[in-house]
Amino acid sequence: MNNLTFPILRLLADGRFHSGEDIARHFDVTRATVWNALQQAEAAGVQLFSVRGKGYRLPQPVGFLDRDSVLAAIGEQRAWFTLELHDQMESTNTYLMQQALTDASHATCVVAELQTRGRGRRGRAWQAGLGDSLTFSLLWRFEGGATALSGLSLAVGVGLIRTLHAIGLHGALLKWPNDVLHGYHKLAGILIELQGDMEGPSAAVIGVGINLRLPEHLRKHIDQAATDLQTVLGRPVNASNLLGSTLRHLADVLSEFECDGFEALREEWISHHAYQGQSVRLLLPDGRETQGVVSGVASEGALLVDTISGTQRFSVGEISLRGIS
Repeated sequence: MNNLTFPILRLLADGRFHSGEDIARHFDVTRATVWNALQQAEAAGVQLFSVRGKGYRLPQPVGFLDRDSVLAAIGEQRAWFTLELHDQMESTNTYLMQQALTDASHATCVVAELQTRGRGRRGRAWQAGLGDSLTFSLLWRFEGGATALSGLSLAVGVGLIRTLHAIGLHGALLKWPNDVLHGYHKLAGILIELQGDMEGPSAAVIGVGINLRLPEHLRKHIDQAATDLQTVLGRPVNASNLLGSTLRHLADVLSEFECDGFEALREEWISHHAYQGQSVRLLLPDGRETQGVVSGVASEGALLVDTISGTQRFSVGEISLRGIS
């Protein structure tokens, strides 16, 4: 993308019209240069309004991330983190997985203002526009092997619930194995990718996407019921404060998980489970279907379902979960 594109977008962050002439004068460039830069923004999926005689504006104000505000919101644990803020990136998870193979340090967090090829579970795309979603990835290195990381996505879900409580949202629920819901609409998602030996040191790249607001042009591309923090809370959410608070709570949860595994967080997770004690229909990757009543989750994170054949365990990544209406 043009080196001038994001500086111009930051100028437009107030949501007001700015004439091409004023923008060109501000950056000491030609109006054609401004036009080219904004064309690239639109090509990357950024919505812009252009009105003859008035200029350009974004559909609504955008709160760009501020490093100092993020670190302040993390608090005492800020020294743990290496924070990388990027304007645009295809996928923070893909980037950090590559960096983890070389020299990326423990607790490196990579966040993009605009993620153009964000990935969700089972190959789904994560829909995110500029200022509409907080998308980041966190590298967390573990001394134990990958076999000890069962239940990690559930532990991260606990961290997200604690974060939402901290900003005044107490109605969020968890959907096994890696979604956060409000009113049974998806509010946030988790994607974890692992590196390392089964028994030796390992690393997890924890991808998180939180819907800040969902304009209609994004909603129509989402294949499930979804909601956003602005709708639920009735007010905009400061992305910098939210990121810092999320990292602080994730640091607490991941430290607990590393010491005692998911078992230390299991009861807290169950207390927020959207389908606990409910009849569900489980769709397996091979097309088979199982029905039963959710009785909990095991210490390693498997879902426990009481069926006509007895209690069955379902492992992360094998099924999708739908309530029976």
